[in-house]
Formats: sequence, structure tokens, C-alpha cells
Amino acid sequence: MKRKKVRVGVVTARFNSEITEKLEEGALSFLEENEVEILSVKIPGAVEIPLACQALLDAGCAGVVALGCVIRGETSHYDYVCTSVERGVTQLMLDYKKPIGFGVLTTENDDQAMDRAGGKHGNKGAEAAQVTLEMIGLLEDIKKFSAKKKTK
Repeated sequence: MKRKKVRVGVVTARFNSEITEKLEEGALSFLEENEVEILSVKIPGAVEIPLACQALLDAGCAGVVALGCVIRGETSHYDYVCTSVERGVTQLMLDYKKPIGFGVLTTENDDQAMDRAGGKHGNKGAEAAQVTLEMIGLLEDIKKFSAKKKTK
């Protein structure tokens, strides 16, 4: 019996595109290597990430990779954006019981962001994709274990 291909969504914010495009390249490369079906969308900025993730989960994705970059500025806007995105993504995971790999960089400056978008700290987009696939597999294993316990 052939196993159904896993569908994974990728949400990439266009704001700070010089960073987010590198995150997206890392995520897509990892997912393609693992032969999953990819549904990729681009959105204006980080605040829109939870809504786009929700739409992809509603479209049948087993998980989503959320990619964005928020760099601290001179105002408190940074704090509100980071909190909004984190809370929205966390709530979606709990509501849908599906993973969202959090590849949203929250850095103090451009150099820190570049270091995490393929620089000296690796590519956090690829890492978020890896986390998403790992959690999809883990949740499937738990469901199988639970189903076996019920039949005994």
C-alpha cells in the first residue's frame, strides 16, 4: 500500500525580504529533499502569519512552516509584532493539533538576522521545516499508539 504524500504549507512574510527569502530557500530545499507536497504562500508581513497558517491548515496541510523576520527598531512596535505572531501561531497549533514550525526571526539587528538565514548560525528556515516534519511524524505515531491501546 502506497503511503499518501504529506502536504506541508510554507508561509513567508515579504517584509525584510532579503532575510525571509533565504529562510524560504532553506525550508523549501529541506522539504523538497523529503519529498513532501508543498503549498507555499507569501504574505505582506509577520503579523499576517497566523491567518495564513490557519488558511493552509484549513486547506488540508498536515503542518506549516512559518517564516518571517522582525528586527528591533526604535519603538515598541517590535514587541507587539513578536507577541502577536507567537501567540497566534501557538494558539493555532493547540486548536488544530497540528505543528507549525516557528521560523520567525526576532533579532536586534540585520547582522543577527543574516547569521540565522544561512550564516554562521545556520538556516532557521530549514530548521523550522525539519521541526514541522518531525512533529507531523510524532503526532502520527502517537495516534497509532493510541488506536492500538483502544483495540486491546
